[in-house]
Amino acid sequence: MRLTFLGTGAAMPTGDRFQTGLLLESGEDRLLVDCGSGVLHGLARTPVGYEGVDTVLLSHHHLDHVSDLPVLMKARWLAGETDLTIAGPPGTRELVEGLLDVHEYMQDRLDLTLREVDPGAFTLSGFDVAAMETRHSMYCLAYRFTPAAVEDGATDDAVPTVTFSADTEAFEELVAFADGSAVFVHDCSFPDEVDVDNHPTPSILGETLTAADADLGRVYLTHRYPHTDGRHEEMLDSLGEHYDGDVRFASDGLSVDVS
Repeated sequence: MRLTFLGTGAAMPTGDRFQTGLLLESGEDRLLVDCGSGVLHGLARTPVGYEGVDTVLLSHHHLDHVSDLPVLMKARWLAGETDLTIAGPPGTRELVEGLLDVHEYMQDRLDLTLREVDPGAFTLSGFDVAAMETRHSMYCLAYRFTPAAVEDGATDDAVPTVTFSADTEAFEELVAFADGSAVFVHDCSFPDEVDVDNHPTPSILGETLTAADADLGRVYLTHRYPHTDGRHEEMLDSLGEHYDGDVRFASDGLSVDVS
């Protein structure tokens, strides 16, 4: 399985990072997770392109996670790729239908499948997905991904797994949800001195990772506000005072083989 970070920014653009978007690939299966501003540009820079992704999974409906949806819909229509599935938490159908009400000329241009998901397990675009609710200012789901097709006889340890926290405070149940993941992508929006709800600072995240005592491979930090610019080493040091695992900052365009 391959994970590509299309956008690692947040709601305040910096000029260096697109907003949130991840691309998951397993064989011929592709899944776009979140679709914030600029993510379509990031997708177009990959060999897959927007022509090669026909399924989007949304974590929640804040603008920095959905604003490129109409851009994706129009680009796929113009490219002659008219099938598109958009899945996400309750309210996703209303969101997409509202976008099409605003952009009336896009109505009936695509063969759209709209799907709403709840916490629990489901399969989407060749991936087995588990979902749990996060702690955020809007209803939001974290997701755990494994390829739906794995080799016969493979043990749980041999199945590549990626968990994406989406937007959230740090809490132990979420880290436990990621237990056994080769890659855990977690929100780390601000340095320690910023007093903020709904997102973790590095020291709080480090404390939570240690307290949960989960078996994690590598942790990638994402959803970075401009406040984090020039502060990465300091933030990693702060997190590292509490957690001694492998933690790195994600960056736009970074592509990781997950095994």
